[in-house]
Amino acid sequence: MRHDQRGEFDVGTHRIRKVVVAGGGTAGWIAASALAYQLKDQLEVTLVESSAIATVGVGEATVPPIRNFHRFMNIDEQEFLRAVAGTFKLSISFENFVRPGHRYIHPFGITGKGTLVAGFEHFWLDSLRRGMKSELHNYSLEAMASLGNQFALTDEPEINYAYHMDAALYVKFLREKFQPCGIRQIDGKIKEVRQHPESGYVEALVLEGGQVIEGDLFIDCTGFRGLLIEQTLETGYEDWHNWLPCDRAIALQTKSVDPSPVPYTRAIAHEAGWRWHIPVQHRVGCGLVYDSRHMSDDEAQAKLLRDVGAEPVRDPWPVRFRTGRRLKAWNKNVVALGLASGFIEPLESTSIHLAMSAVMQLVELFPSEGIPDSLVRIYNDNCRRELEHVRDFIILHYHANQRDEPMWKGCREMSLPDSLQIRIDAWRDRAHVWRDQSELFATTSWIHVLLGQGVMPKQHHPLPRELSDADLRRLLDSIRGPIDRAVPRMPLQQVFIDRYCKAAPEVWNMKRPTATA
Repeated sequence: MRHDQRGEFDVGTHRIRKVVVAGGGTAGWIAASALAYQLKDQLEVTLVESSAIATVGVGEATVPPIRNFHRFMNIDEQEFLRAVAGTFKLSISFENFVRPGHRYIHPFGITGKGTLVAGFEHFWLDSLRRGMKSELHNYSLEAMASLGNQFALTDEPEINYAYHMDAALYVKFLREKFQPCGIRQIDGKIKEVRQHPESGYVEALVLEGGQVIEGDLFIDCTGFRGLLIEQTLETGYEDWHNWLPCDRAIALQTKSVDPSPVPYTRAIAHEAGWRWHIPVQHRVGCGLVYDSRHMSDDEAQAKLLRDVGAEPVRDPWPVRFRTGRRLKAWNKNVVALGLASGFIEPLESTSIHLAMSAVMQLVELFPSEGIPDSLVRIYNDNCRRELEHVRDFIILHYHANQRDEPMWKGCREMSLPDSLQIRIDAWRDRAHVWRDQSELFATTSWIHVLLGQGVMPKQHHPLPRELSDADLRRLLDSIRGPIDRAVPRMPLQQVFIDRYCKAAPEVWNMKRPTATA
């Protein structure tokens, strides 16, 4: 921490040369790696983590923008996948969300082809009006490959994908690859956070052994407790539990029983929440998310062990959470990342993405010669909008349901955020969907989930009515044809993995890190 000649703190001239990351885990190592790699000649990056504190360690599914982050970091895909025992993810399969026995696919990528004024969904909806039978997912390469348990890297049509990965191995991969960029790693538990007596800016972390770690900018990756952003700076928290009812999870890892891992995440609803199923090369990550008002911890664990259908490779472990966000992701000279900045449950696999997105934005806005209020306000506003967009998308999965259980009935009857209500109304009234530039989920994602959850529009754009039946069929066939030809040529995902990114058994058999802060 630097002061002027009189010893007073001056925000405007607070040069940032020492960055301290409080906490390891996925978010901590993403932050340290990105800052050290991108600004390696300008910063000293120190990461403080305690091997005595375990990570939450349940997030193993990602969304396609992880590939942008890896390009940003010059990470080779095959090297990464071998190191993390990774598999490919083309979609999410939502099972029982509308009602028991119902299933739909939320695929990545583009579905169909539309015009500047009318998206493909309007042409497809008009084909249904005319009695032409098809499913929207028939026009998605990712959906059709998912249903066949197939994967390949294709250009015609281009495939869009994400990954399933072992999160602990990902931390190890980042540490080994980017620590040589100048990351100083310290194993220790934080005992005290020192602040400037006048400004309140954080000056140093004091460890239990007495070591003092000084810094100019601090990245809080201490998980739900938010040691710096909340316990020290008392930033405040906006609670979203009234919209997202689940507040607990039981996580588990099991042996693989399928001959080929599926190229999608399974989300399987139950009477008080939902269960995830995420295959990596050597095992499956499972977990039960639930509302503790409608299911006890013992009931949740028993249900998970009963439903997974495979032998556990470790004991289940509980996770308690509170959905919402910090009122500021950046407060004074502390930037909160990962669980410390807020939490939206893992229904659409967004946690790792939100950490990566925030870090890339921090690098873009990095305050090397001071911390101007303008940049802090921009950063906080962008983080707020991104979290709210994801929040609304997740709420949709809960709200639009036809289930009879008390939790689901309550979700169906709850008042929605205005930002989500207007989206649903616009879709119901005229099949209209829009997307802000900062949003993670594309319009096609909203369309698949709206239709998948049973939200049908009353009408759609009139433009498709200009086409004759023959012309509309030709349009649909021109889109579906390349997909129908491409998918049969794709191998099963396991076959593709064996030749492209097979991890050696010693990768997942070695002792893995569990530290956070």
